[in-house]
Amino acid sequence: MPRRTTVVLDDDVYEMLVRESVRRYGTARAISRVLNELLRERLSAVEELLRLIYSEKIVYVDQNQVDELRRELSKRFEER
Repeated sequence: MPRRTTVVLDDDVYEMLVRESVRRYGTARAISRVLNELLRERLSAVEELLRLIYSEKIVYVDQNQVDELRRELSKRFEER
């Protein structure tokens, strides 16, 4: 069930939402719809990132391997 609330937006954010609303739906009256879509996209991306960060790791790389890779990449870069 949709809920009504008041959100105080900075002028530039409001203008971006109006432009996006007009671009997507041809009217500035769809700001709530656009805002919901953008928040849903962003929050699901953050949720997915956190899941990846905290999930069980299947590969272990130690600091020596990282240092070796950096040296190799630096050497290749300098040769060009």
